[in-house]
Amino acid sequence: MEIDLEAEKKEILNRYKNLIKACKRRLEAGDSKIIRKAFEVAVESHKEMRRKSGEPYIYHPIAVAQICAEEIGLGTTSIVCALLHDVVEDTDMTLDDIKAMFGEKVAQIIDGLTKISGVFDHTSSIQAENFRKMLLTLSEDVRVILIKLADRLHNMRTLDHMKRDKQMKIAGETLYLYAPLAHRLGLNTIKSELEDLSLKYTDETWYNDIVKKLKDSEPGRKKYIKNFIIPINEILKEQGFKFKIFGRPKSIYSIYHKIKNKGVPFEEIYDLFAIRIVIDTPIEKEKADCWKIYSIITDFYHPFPDRLRDWISTPKSNGYESLHTTVMGPDGKWVEIQIRSVRMDELAEMGYAAHWKYKEATAEKESNLENWLRHIRDILDNPDANALEFLDDFKLNLFADEIFVFTPKGEMRTLPVSATALDFAFEIHTKVGEQCIGAKVNHKLVPLSYQLKSGDQVEILTSSKQTPKEDWISYVITARAKSKIKAALKENRRKVAESGKEILEKKFYKCKLDFTIQNINELIAFLKLPSSGELFYRTALGNIDVKEIKEFIDFKAHPEKQREKKNKIEELVTSVRGVSKDMLVIGDDMQKLDYQLSTCCSPIPGDDVFGFVTVSEGIKIHRVNCPNAVKLLSNYAYRVVKAKWNNDHLISFLAGIKIKGTDELGLVNNITKVISSQLNINMRSISFDTEDGIFDGTIMVFVHDAKHLNNLMDSLLKVKGVTSVTRIDNN
Repeated sequence: MEIDLEAEKKEILNRYKNLIKACKRRLEAGDSKIIRKAFEVAVESHKEMRRKSGEPYIYHPIAVAQICAEEIGLGTTSIVCALLHDVVEDTDMTLDDIKAMFGEKVAQIIDGLTKISGVFDHTSSIQAENFRKMLLTLSEDVRVILIKLADRLHNMRTLDHMKRDKQMKIAGETLYLYAPLAHRLGLNTIKSELEDLSLKYTDETWYNDIVKKLKDSEPGRKKYIKNFIIPINEILKEQGFKFKIFGRPKSIYSIYHKIKNKGVPFEEIYDLFAIRIVIDTPIEKEKADCWKIYSIITDFYHPFPDRLRDWISTPKSNGYESLHTTVMGPDGKWVEIQIRSVRMDELAEMGYAAHWKYKEATAEKESNLENWLRHIRDILDNPDANALEFLDDFKLNLFADEIFVFTPKGEMRTLPVSATALDFAFEIHTKVGEQCIGAKVNHKLVPLSYQLKSGDQVEILTSSKQTPKEDWISYVITARAKSKIKAALKENRRKVAESGKEILEKKFYKCKLDFTIQNINELIAFLKLPSSGELFYRTALGNIDVKEIKEFIDFKAHPEKQREKKNKIEELVTSVRGVSKDMLVIGDDMQKLDYQLSTCCSPIPGDDVFGFVTVSEGIKIHRVNCPNAVKLLSNYAYRVVKAKWNNDHLISFLAGIKIKGTDELGLVNNITKVISSQLNINMRSISFDTEDGIFDGTIMVFVHDAKHLNNLMDSLLKVKGVTSVTRIDNN
């Protein structure tokens, strides 16, 4: 097919004129000139390029700039960046060239918009890496994300020309990340369109079915809305309000969501549409006027008592303000009504992009945006996070419904639904979170994992001796708290490893072995450990001792003898026990095997264990000296699987210890000191009972394996006053 280049040239100029028209009211002196310059650079850079549809590529940057100007309401800098957003990625032009022509700010935003190039970690998504980079720039300038959303919206609008697998990938990504992001930034119209377009490609049958049903029911809906509005219209005019009133259908995706999640058929969704009343009133009268209108409407129509939502007194953290109620209209139909001012409506549709227009009136919302960006910076501060793990943490806080909780001084904080006391502690300050030992909610003592509810007043209790524990990760849901806990655990592990290095050096000296990098690396290989950090960490826990170093020295001196000895032992074990090569290994790489650690004997790594195939719970792992072992091994031998521990990673397991002794002064303090200070072990619970000078204690601790537990028990036996230390078989 022959391309009419002249006609295309005319069309490009025509689209450019429409763009200028869209941003005319915002243009200041010199702005037209810089937009023209960006347009010419983009046209020149993309002149040989075409989209999948066959159209000139330049149509895309112009369309993105048009969305920025018209639908998001951004200014000149953003329009320039939108026109140039693919230039660095797709042509020979560099960021330095952009900087020289358009300045530092434009170059910085385009850098955030440009996809990452170079080597990738193939286990994670390239898109996840791009997203992370974009957020790094977002924490400097929110316009990066707004332009990126405009770019994604245009790509979704023109997705028809892509291959099916690409359509699915892009639509899935949009639903997973970009729609929630638009929601978080208050861009409701764009969020709804992204969701609807994603549904069109991920579930076309449902999409077409809902579109058809909406079209078929449109005449009846319009008639109903018209009759519903007439009395309200008249009285609001009588009262002298300046207003607009209109009905709008629910988005296709939200109808789909309701049908799928709530199991409600299309015909029974009572709020298929909402009626919106937008009043033109000064900022100082907004709240009072919205409530006046609410009062007028509920004089006409009965409200649904549980469906009043006051987002005016307490705006959502994305800046959304509106008064929502559901009333019983004619013919027994429920109708949702939204009441808001012109300012609130613009903020609801254009989100943070509209905040610049209302800078003075929205200082509080501006600080909401700042808080959110601060949270992103916090997450990004953790440089070791895997990109996909980062995305999951980040996404947790995008779409969550919110609760409002208060500090003891009455300051309000916004958190996602299901947030815990520990989340709140990290929301206050990282230090408060790290030292949190509990909380008082409405003056009652609650644990760290307590789920907060809207209206709770929370006081955090701290101790300078407290440090984050591994099980804290399961107590929190906010990305901020998760990233801070992971960082603290990592730092603590690093400190323990540092002390382990010194201990290992002394042990080397004791065994007359030089403490050289080569010897350390050979020991790591000998013990099959992943890194020197792991070696030092295990040494600090008493997991690697003189015995292992002597075995290593022996191995270095007689490697063949050691191998032979090892093979003979394995052959003997195989012949006696009938252990085959597909022996069950318990450890991190066993995720695919459905196994559980049995509660009757609570095995931990290092214990002699066997697997027992149960009827309904997969394979259960028991200690060989488990109280039930004899019965299982003798009666059901055919269901027993041999098992051994894979020792690549140190995981924490819960184990119980019984301590008996004479009641000495400061005994409990001495015991806890041994556990937490000397051996870096975390306790879950501790209880002591004293009678007639004899004490009985039970301690639940997190240990890595049997050796770690035995070291602890040996150390506790040395404490003055302790007469016996035994392991509890049943937790």
